[in-house]
Amino acid sequence: MIIVLIEVLVSFRQILQHSKTVDTMPKILVNDGMHQDGQKMLENAGYEVNTNKIAQEDLAQALPDYDVIVVRSATKVREDLINACPNLKIIARGGVGLDNIDVNYAENKGIKVINTPSASSQSVAELAIGHMFNLARHLHDANRNMPSKGATDFKSLKKQYAKGVELRGKTIGILGFGRIGQYVARMAIGLGMNVIPVDLVYDKLKIDLDVLSIKDVDLSVTLKTEPLDNMLAKADFITVHVPFKQGNKALIGAAELAKMKDGVFLVNTARGGVFNEEALLQALDSGKVAAAALDVFENEPNPDERLLSHPKVSLSPHIGASTLEAQRNIGLELADKIMSHFEN
Repeated sequence: MIIVLIEVLVSFRQILQHSKTVDTMPKILVNDGMHQDGQKMLENAGYEVNTNKIAQEDLAQALPDYDVIVVRSATKVREDLINACPNLKIIARGGVGLDNIDVNYAENKGIKVINTPSASSQSVAELAIGHMFNLARHLHDANRNMPSKGATDFKSLKKQYAKGVELRGKTIGILGFGRIGQYVARMAIGLGMNVIPVDLVYDKLKIDLDVLSIKDVDLSVTLKTEPLDNMLAKADFITVHVPFKQGNKALIGAAELAKMKDGVFLVNTARGGVFNEEALLQALDSGKVAAAALDVFENEPNPDERLLSHPKVSLSPHIGASTLEAQRNIGLELADKIMSHFEN
């Protein structure tokens, strides 16, 4: 009888502890979506996760009930919203850029801001390289014209796109040599390109080539960074991988374009505004720039129609991190960082 009573008391205590834990577990609003594996990871640990999107104008009323908000680029977390949410402990950004969050203000209020800088590096780098292949062989424009002209004007299209170039042997300038820039360098080296990195932090960096089919062999190369002007004068292809805030001066404007080789190819999978779009359009029209690839734009989600319709521009709608692998990695990394914050 005594043993039974003890077992009942222990069970009752466990129920009370579980109830208390549930009541005090952080509440998380996932407002711009999250991979189901990351969501499950949080839910299995006892966190309450709400994935029902709340409109920006309604967040000031709803968000005070939550400890964490998870966003991508759509939701803005500005000073006024932060002030309306005294219980907010974490602002989590799925991805790299933090330009939609008032980071300094949040951190001064004791709110932790986290992002996932490494989870999508491979995906963004592959998109940049993919755009380079598009530009080199005019695939972007051929895909526009073949459906309407291929059956009636095949020979003239063949002649129009017959002056492609190989990437092998070309020089690629990488502006920004963080994680994404390093992934681009690995791929470019594999393609036989000469790599010139530009970075404010690194003077040189060892790159592990990471060839999966070759085991137990140390394949690496040390790359020295160069000044921006040196790279601009030498590069056949230039890709940018730098953080950038809207409102800042463009990193690549008319002055920088003038220093480049005639017929250079440009790629931007970083942030809209890195290129001055007016200067870029002029350089495309003059032939100074042979072609450009843009995944990001100054005025998203309403890009300049002149860029969208330009025959020398390869386009994608800000999908650098939009692969199944990257989204899973982002979700898991966010979940891990959120849980680590509350467990420590």
